[in-house]
Amino acid sequence: MTALLRIQVVSDGRAGIENQGLGLAEAVARLTPARIAVKRVRWRPLFDKLPVALKTPAMLDPKADAPFPRRGRTWPDLWIATGRATLPLSLAASRLSGGRTFVVQTQDPRLSPSRFDMVVAPAHDELEGDNVFEIIGSPHRITPQRIAEAAPAFAERIDPLPRPRVAVLIGGRSKAFDLTPAHAASLADDIAAAIQSAAGSLLLTFSRRTPEAAKAVMTQRLSALPGMIWDGAGDNPLFAFLHAADHILVTEDSANMAAEAASTGKPVHILPMAPLKRPGKFARLHAELEGHGAARPFDGRLDTWAYEPLAETDRAARAILDAMAAR
Repeated sequence: MTALLRIQVVSDGRAGIENQGLGLAEAVARLTPARIAVKRVRWRPLFDKLPVALKTPAMLDPKADAPFPRRGRTWPDLWIATGRATLPLSLAASRLSGGRTFVVQTQDPRLSPSRFDMVVAPAHDELEGDNVFEIIGSPHRITPQRIAEAAPAFAERIDPLPRPRVAVLIGGRSKAFDLTPAHAASLADDIAAAIQSAAGSLLLTFSRRTPEAAKAVMTQRLSALPGMIWDGAGDNPLFAFLHAADHILVTEDSANMAAEAASTGKPVHILPMAPLKRPGKFARLHAELEGHGAARPFDGRLDTWAYEPLAETDRAARAILDAMAAR
C-alpha cells in the first residue's frame, strides 16, 4: 500500500488566499494518495509589519493555528503556503524540518525564490529563478467534478432559467482598479443589454472587495432580469454558477476569478474597471488568457467560442511531485 503523502496548507485564512494553497494541495492529492491539513495563521498586531527576518513563531497571535508539529511529531512531507503572513514560517519549516519537508510557496514571495524548494508563481508576475514554476493565473480549487457536485443544491433556482445563462463575477477596489457607482452603473447597463438581446438570464455574484455603493447600483439595475443575484447570505453559489453558465463575465481586477473561469472551457469575457494606475501584470494575464483562447474583452456581445480548459493547477501539482521525487 502506498503511504499517504502528508500535506500541510498554510495561509492567513482569507478565502481567496487559502484557496490557492488548498487548490494546489487537492490537485496533488488527485495524483497520489494524500492527507491534507489546513493551518490558518496570523501575527500579533504589534509584530505584523516586522520584516520577515525578524519574525518568530512566538509572535503569532494566540488564536492562530500552531504551524509546526509538536516535539516528537512527524513533519509534513509537503508544505504549501500562500501569502505574506506565511513567509517567515515557510523559511522556518525548511530549516526546522532538517530539509525533510518540501516547501512550496505560491505567488511572488518578494524574497529570493532560492530560499524555497519551489515557488509556483503567476507568469504575469515575471518572477525568475531555477525553482520557479510559472503558471497562467493562480492555483485554485475549480474542477469539473467540484462544480458539478455543487449544482444540485441550486438546481431548483437555476435549472428553469433561460439560456444563455450568464455568470457575472464582480470584483472591487484594489491598488490598480476602482469600481465607482458611475462605472458600476455603466457596466450593469452593458450587461443587461447583452443578456436582454440574447433572451438569456443572469447569475451574479460579488466579491468581498465590491464597494457597497457599486453593489447596490448593479443590483438595482440588474434585478429585473431573469436570474439570481447572490447577496452574500447562505451558501455561496459560485461553483453552481460556473457549472450552469454558458458565458462567464469577469471584472479585470482579479487574477483568481479569471483563472477559475478559464478552467471551465466556457467563453470568458473580461469586464473593464476604472483604472487607478497602469494595468501592468493584469494586462499580461489577460493577454495570456487570450493567447490560450479562453478570454476576450467584453464588447457588449455574447459571442461563443471553444478552447481547451485551462488546467494550470494540475500542471503545477505534477511539477511538485516530480521535483519531490528528484530530490
